[in-house]
Amino acid sequence: MTLLLAALGGVLIGLLLTVFGGGGSVLATPWLIYVVGVADTHIAVGTSAAAVAVNAFTGLMTQARAGAVKWPCATVFAVSGLAGAFGGAYLGQLVDGKTLLNWFAVAMIAIAISMLLPRKSAGNPSAHLTPAMVWKLAPVGLAAGFAAGFFGIGGGFLIAPGLMAATGMTLANASASSLVSVTLFGGATSVSYATSGLVDWSLFAALVAGGVVGALLGLPASRWLASRAAVGRTLFAGLVIGVAVFILLG
Repeated sequence: MTLLLAALGGVLIGLLLTVFGGGGSVLATPWLIYVVGVADTHIAVGTSAAAVAVNAFTGLMTQARAGAVKWPCATVFAVSGLAGAFGGAYLGQLVDGKTLLNWFAVAMIAIAISMLLPRKSAGNPSAHLTPAMVWKLAPVGLAAGFAAGFFGIGGGFLIAPGLMAATGMTLANASASSLVSVTLFGGATSVSYATSGLVDWSLFAALVAGGVVGALLGLPASRWLASRAAVGRTLFAGLVIGVAVFILLG
């Protein structure tokens, strides 16, 4: 039953990620704790981070084949953020589980609010890395990596806007390129937690398997929601805020 519930959570998260393009992974840790019944917050964080990394890598391969990834910009951002991800993951393991969960809830609210902000698709599709951009990409990448490692999340809600602000690339390119960082940050976080024995690999496998099914289900759902994106995103953001409030009051 535990593995079945984890797989069901993977379906939900994969569906949300496919339909809304981000934010769904933030529900992985609360799902493992409150639905699956994982008692240790740190195990929930480590396990969800590992699943996030695999799901992001799958999406990255798809975007790379489509030629949407700006590899030089994405690489600078991701490499600079790796140190932040390892540092954040290390500090996260030192924080009391309940305190970490409360801070995680605050991060969930921030993510939900960011999803409600208007998204501009304007940008330069020909944007490419320049020496001046490196000084913009590196510090933002470091901060995004730290947040991703500390909370065990993908961090896409920070990465895509950071890439757009530093390079002027389009939203489509930023969303695709952000998957490089999400993959590396999630991988770094999960490695840090795994070396401390804080990843449940059976639950990880169930989350990933469910995520594949959710992604397949999300394809027709995303087409149906194409003309209702704003309403769907608002409902999803409301769900994330509701879960965060439940955590804070719990």
